[in-house]
Amino acid sequence: MRPDDWHLTEDLDDFLAGGGEFLRSRPAPHTTALTTMERLRTHGSAEYGDGAALFGRLERAGEVDATFHRLPSRGLAPTSLTPEQADTLAARLVDLGHAVPYVTADEDTATVFAQAWQRHTGATSKLRVRLHLYRLGTLTPPEPYPEGRARVAGEEDHAQVVHWCHEFAAAVDEVLPASWADTRFADKHFTFWETPDGTPVSIAGSTAKIGGMVRVDPVYTPPHLRGHGYAAAVTTEVTRAALATGAKEVVLFTDPGNPTSNALYRRLGYVRITDWAVYDFSGATPE
Repeated sequence: MRPDDWHLTEDLDDFLAGGGEFLRSRPAPHTTALTTMERLRTHGSAEYGDGAALFGRLERAGEVDATFHRLPSRGLAPTSLTPEQADTLAARLVDLGHAVPYVTADEDTATVFAQAWQRHTGATSKLRVRLHLYRLGTLTPPEPYPEGRARVAGEEDHAQVVHWCHEFAAAVDEVLPASWADTRFADKHFTFWETPDGTPVSIAGSTAKIGGMVRVDPVYTPPHLRGHGYAAAVTTEVTRAALATGAKEVVLFTDPGNPTSNALYRRLGYVRITDWAVYDFSGATPE
């Protein structure tokens, strides 16, 4: 395999014309790429900072084997790569003088790319975060349900949605952009679980259906309201709503360090399919 088997472009339409079908062919593992491409298609890349986005697809004998994207001021996000594919991608990026501050991908891919990047640049890598990726098998609603009901959030609920998304981000050490419109939550649909008197006690968000896939994100219950089954109930309702749209894949990410949430999603019928990792790079970079 040669580095020039990677076809690079700054044009989103060109990339999707060649790589879009490949991304849609495996919507669960390609969930982040699919949702990012949809956001770029509708909003452009200006919100990510100055500079051009970069896209790439690996083609051999007319078939796409892998893709990646790199947004301005962001890291590299490839689909699943073999060690050889990771090495040729690293070589191509180095030859073109591209710097990569971090890589985010399934854990095997992130690891082999980090190793390849170190070989080609001398940079060192450090694991920033590891996640589990779950996919719905058979939905198993909780028994019993807590009292109350699900309610789709409307415009009048915007302040509450923003407040809880910021609390969720703080809880997982995520720094959100100053503008709500630039956050990864702005395009999502939100549902509350309310007590019988109409008080919201938990929230779940979801992406629009893309490539037959919906991702549930985030799920948040304020600490003082936990332990009543609210998160299980609102996650179930958001999952049902996704299935009602015709989604074939419903996925979500979890923190491996939170056994409570992982056990919850397994009880609801979600099955862990892979691990995800982000490695930060420091030190030498391409000249």
